[in-house]
Amino acid sequence: MTACLRMKDLQGYLADSEATDLRQTVEGHLPVCQRCRALLEKVASTNRRADTWLSALASPAEDLPVDMAAGYERVLNRIAQPRFASAEETPWFESLYRNVRDLIHPQKLPPLDVTSRPVQVKDIWGLYPRDAMSRLYAVGIHAGAFALLRYGFTNPQVQRAIQQKFTLIDPMIMKPYVPEAKPKATGLQGGGGGGAGEGLPVSKGQLPKPALKQFVPPQITDHTPVLAMNPSMIAPPDTPLPQSTLNNWGDPLAKLMNGSNGNGFGGGMGNGSGGGVGSGHGGGFGPGNGGGIGGGVFKVGGGISAPSVLTKVDPEYSEEARKAKYSGTVQLMVIVDSEGRARDIRVSRSLGMGLDEKAIEAVQKWRFRPGMKNGVAVNVHALIEVNFRLL
Repeated sequence: MTACLRMKDLQGYLADSEATDLRQTVEGHLPVCQRCRALLEKVASTNRRADTWLSALASPAEDLPVDMAAGYERVLNRIAQPRFASAEETPWFESLYRNVRDLIHPQKLPPLDVTSRPVQVKDIWGLYPRDAMSRLYAVGIHAGAFALLRYGFTNPQVQRAIQQKFTLIDPMIMKPYVPEAKPKATGLQGGGGGGAGEGLPVSKGQLPKPALKQFVPPQITDHTPVLAMNPSMIAPPDTPLPQSTLNNWGDPLAKLMNGSNGNGFGGGMGNGSGGGVGSGHGGGFGPGNGGGIGGGVFKVGGGISAPSVLTKVDPEYSEEARKAKYSGTVQLMVIVDSEGRARDIRVSRSLGMGLDEKAIEAVQKWRFRPGMKNGVAVNVHALIEVNFRLL
């Protein structure tokens, strides 16, 4: 319920004959408030007496005062009308009928009489004159852009960069292997290397026995020492090392047996330094520092390219899985060595029913293009998915 009207509002209402917000407020409140109606009657009576006094004092040349009685009469007429009814309201069924009729048979309106005239404006395509050279320039720019893109994607350097950024997904998905926990670094996990400054790469051969202290580095020599001592390599005695059946010292991962100690320095064999074997720095074997076996297996990225499949053998179905019409994917973690073969194969996601063994048998027969680091083939971790689908 709204608050009662003030005397100032009632006086303003009686003095204003136009349809204003104040008028609507007063006329909406008076029908429901007996107190405000009595107050309006007092205000109207006072205004009538004031009009009488003013009219007696006014001269014929002056305007007559405002007729307050007309406003009061409007209020009385509104009070006499029903509160929730209006003479202008239309029944709902009649309004519905009119709307349906106008939808089916809309009223035809007379044609619109347009008095305005269109103004002719200049065509936007006519801002510049047509020139045949502009077309030639546009064709030349597009052709140059296409040739630049084609050269960029066919450039060997760009292709190598793309291969380093993308993993192998066809014919089998090979993802970089991410170990669950990073092993703690110790002083004997860095590797080592050496050499004698010779022009040829290090010769293929067998590694010396690992020892915690090195007295003589491995090296191929033409003379017989006065005091013979077996060479050794700095690594824990139980460290597993790559094996070779050759009788000479060398790198088991080398390609040729050429009798060379490699182009490194500081003793030992390889292209590193420090009295070890390989490309590292120290008395161990392989890339890295500090002895031990270092950098034997790499991950894709950071200059290490992903291996790719050259030849593959489709896996066979086990009889048990074939009878059960079982299918799925076996996920294997492997090391693709520098020779392009998969070794150290482990199952990371199993299917069972003999399909894991069939997947391992198939991947062992695959041949890969090994991952490369600075143009040299290296051992790379890879993740292979072998799919089993019944046709």
